[in-house]
Amino acid sequence: MQLVKTTRDTLLRPLQIVSGIVERRHTMPILANILIRKDGESVSFLSTDTEVQITTLANIGSGDDVTGTTVAARKLLDILRALPESGDVTMTLQNKRLAVQSGKSRFALQTLAAEEFPTVSVADSYNASVTLPQKTLKHLFNMVHFAMAQQDIRYYLNGLLLVLDGNNIIAVATDGHRLAFCQVATEQSFERQEVIIPRKTIIELQRLLEESDEEVRLDIAASQVKLTFADIELVSKLVEGKFPDYTRVIPKGYKNDFTISREELLRSLQRAAIMTSDKFKGVRCIIEPGVMKISSTNADQEEAVEELEIDYGGDTIDIGFNVTYLLDVLNNLKCDQVNIALGDSNSSALISIPDNGDFKYVVMPMRI
Repeated sequence: MQLVKTTRDTLLRPLQIVSGIVERRHTMPILANILIRKDGESVSFLSTDTEVQITTLANIGSGDDVTGTTVAARKLLDILRALPESGDVTMTLQNKRLAVQSGKSRFALQTLAAEEFPTVSVADSYNASVTLPQKTLKHLFNMVHFAMAQQDIRYYLNGLLLVLDGNNIIAVATDGHRLAFCQVATEQSFERQEVIIPRKTIIELQRLLEESDEEVRLDIAASQVKLTFADIELVSKLVEGKFPDYTRVIPKGYKNDFTISREELLRSLQRAAIMTSDKFKGVRCIIEPGVMKISSTNADQEEAVEELEIDYGGDTIDIGFNVTYLLDVLNNLKCDQVNIALGDSNSSALISIPDNGDFKYVVMPMRI
């Protein structure tokens, strides 16, 4: 039975969309497969790891019949990538094997029954729905994603806090050492809702969302979030747990602050980072009226010293930071200038964008 007849590139796109979350090694071997269902011309491709599920549709079906199967995602993707770009591809299901043919190339892949594939059940109803441009949501995630924890025992930190509050959508991420906050205003109004979206889902959405004005619909349920955009539907479980109160972490009223060129500070920190040791990524910053000195040393007594002129007339502050945390935020921002506000040597630093209250980055000091 012929499932699909189309060009190689047309078939490759939906496979690339759904294959990102597929894990080769899983306790359930069938989860290394993708579920392909055909209903006349409409063909759906679905993948899941039981936490996240992605579905996409394409009108590439051959014949009027309704059928489905599952096949190894990586193998099928690798085959298509290796085929000539302009070639036509047919996929046929015969005797529990999927035959892929293009020109004089033929492949036969093992399949597993579609009925055995464990799909994530979609929530019956949602507490809140948001519609906004893809590029807006992508921007929101991009501004904070780097501060998410990775495999922290405090599992609620291994994700991103999404808050609907009034007409604002807020994204917050923290790993306990630094915190990133970003908000965007919408024309919609919401009752306050807080959910934690898993790290894997955020990484996948950054890959799938485009810099376009096309809309994405975000539906939030008690334990699940669903995003629908273009011809993609992504369903993800939410992380349970209580996220730290970010409003208490973001400092207010610091009097020692200055504005500096983002590029200039980034380059100086990159050079200073060369002399830090692999385990101890500390840099020392001395901020005095008119000058910021950055220095680093390592176990071999090697040293780097950088000096930057700044328009600053506040207290002298001698403070240490993990240079990676500073590089992460400076690499991620696209603005020309950044504002740095400080309390004292033992207080966290606040990095923001001048004349823009929508982004804040808090980084804890480090003993040098």
